Amino acid sequence: MSAGRDRCGGGIIRQELRVNEEIRAREVRVVSPEGQQLGILPVREALRLAHERDLDLVEIAPHANPPVCRLMNYGKYKYEQSKKEREARKRQKIVDLKEIRMTPKIEDHDFEVKRKAAERFLSDGDKVKITVRFRGREIVHSDLARTMLNQLAQSLGSISTVERPPRIEGRHMIMILAPRTDVQANKPAAAPAAPVEATGSPAGVAGGRAAAEG
Repeated sequence: MSAGRDRCGGGIIRQELRVNEEIRAREVRVVSPEGQQLGILPVREALRLAHERDLDLVEIAPHANPPVCRLMNYGKYKYEQSKKEREARKRQKIVDLKEIRMTPKIEDHDFEVKRKAAERFLSDGDKVKITVRFRGREIVHSDLARTMLNQLAQSLGSISTVERPPRIEGRHMIMILAPRTDVQANKPAAAPAAPVEATGSPAGVAGGRAAAEG
């Protein structure tokens, strides 16, 4: 038998297909290449009909009573299905989780560097993990870090959704952003993003070490 898929009555059938002399039923319901019902025929007559048209008899619904068979060029069918599957695999993208690290203090310029890095990762179809690391007593400013992360998420709201809101884990606050599927569906594939590094200084109310890691 050969693996394949076909349409019958509007639904997609995916199974092991029996072809020509592999079909075991005594009689079958025959469907033309155009989908027209040709009636219930003894399998030998159905095979004769297929051979007369230089086509194959393919069992597409073996569990029907009687089984449903379609007349088709099975070699061409398998080639087209293989081509579609290869094209589908090319369109698939492996989603990576990129990380951007911060501390609770940053200058506006360095925060913008990080925001642009996150924007680029999301536009490439990757998720972004933003980690705020607290040193010493900086954890008392966790409310400011949460405000900063929420502002970052809001500024990227046109291309992302918050998969995981800001949450304290030990001495870190973590938020995860995911690319919006409706945006990615209409966007051509982009080249992989290069790592971005920047340095921040202790100023302002939110931020820190500006390092975007890919």
